Amino acid sequence: MSTAESAPTKPAAKPKATPAASTTAPAEKRKIPKGKSSKPAQSRSAKAHIVFPVSRIERLLREGRYAPRVESNAPVYLAAVLEYLVIETLELAYNTCHNYGKTRITPQHINWAVGNDLELNQLFQNVTIANGGVIPNSAHLQTKSSKKGKKSTKAEASQGF
Repeated sequence: MSTAESAPTKPAAKPKATPAASTTAPAEKRKIPKGKSSKPAQSRSAKAHIVFPVSRIERLLREGRYAPRVESNAPVYLAAVLEYLVIETLELAYNTCHNYGKTRITPQHINWAVGNDLELNQLFQNVTIANGGVIPNSAHLQTKSSKKGKKSTKAEASQGF
């Protein structure tokens, strides 16, 4: 027997951990600093459960110089109000479109929907919708249909439109 064979062998030394190796450890083994959560980042629109972009509205409010200061909840409220108005308008436009047997909403359907709703009509009274056409006047249509049903005299004919 040689001396190398009879001597007990030592286990191999572990290589020292490098800083790069410690950063690639799985997330469950890493310690989370205080004040930080493991939840993924969530936008303010997602937190408010709305679709309209809160951050973009805040940026536009600040850049527009509408006020010297803008609170953090103002763009959230404004985004929610705008989203509600769009949903309400599109719902009425869809109903108008569906009544006429069409499948595509056009500016004319939006104009008719806004014109037939009292509150939206008041809100949009100074707004012109491009390619919106003219809202049909129901009183004018009723006078035409009533004239067809009965015979008119000469006096009534002179007073007509």
